[in-house]
Amino acid sequence: MIYFPHPEQTTTEGILAVGGDLSVERLRLAYQWGIFPWYNPEDPILWWNPDPRFVIYPEKVKVARSLRPYFNQQKFRVTYDQAFANVISHCQEVKRNGQSSTWITDEMKAAYIELHLQGICHSVEVWNGDDLVGGLYGVALGKIFSGESMFSLESNASKFGFVSLARKLQEWDFWVIDCQQPNPYLESLGGESISRKKYMDIIRKNLFEKNREGDWGDKSVDLFC
Repeated sequence: MIYFPHPEQTTTEGILAVGGDLSVERLRLAYQWGIFPWYNPEDPILWWNPDPRFVIYPEKVKVARSLRPYFNQQKFRVTYDQAFANVISHCQEVKRNGQSSTWITDEMKAAYIELHLQGICHSVEVWNGDDLVGGLYGVALGKIFSGESMFSLESNASKFGFVSLARKLQEWDFWVIDCQQPNPYLESLGGESISRKKYMDIIRKNLFEKNREGDWGDKSVDLFC
């Protein structure tokens, strides 16, 4: 049987459990309860449920003045679930300030590709012509989208994709985008911290919501239990 400890057993750092695997069943259960894996390649799998939690409400996403011309001129084109493997590969390879290596291991990459094939992990692609210049991916269960990682090869490309996703999620009546941990980039997009208690209240309510599974780029996609 796959299970996790009660969220109140989380350490002060936000770690709830250590070990296990990245099977579809375990990952699905984890995200249903607001738990996510994050660990260094040389470490065992660490499962997190931090307090406070960093989130963005889709209707509150901020569009910086410098970004508005990109939308007015439709500088980029956005698609969904059309190049998931490419998006996660770019997220794995992109160099980030203050990090000597990526936290997206090959094992994790394979696990999220499998989640994508199961219809609950989705990608956002940002194109300049035929070139993939930005994107992000995350897990969608019920009315919560849990963002995992993003990349940008051109200025503002990932922000363009994120804002486009937030607007789409608002159309679909999603309640919240889980950003997990705060950073200045997400703060600039409207991120805010809420208590674990408040987030777990959202999680419990979300257990009764249907999932929007399947290919988000397919106009025929609908809700499934």
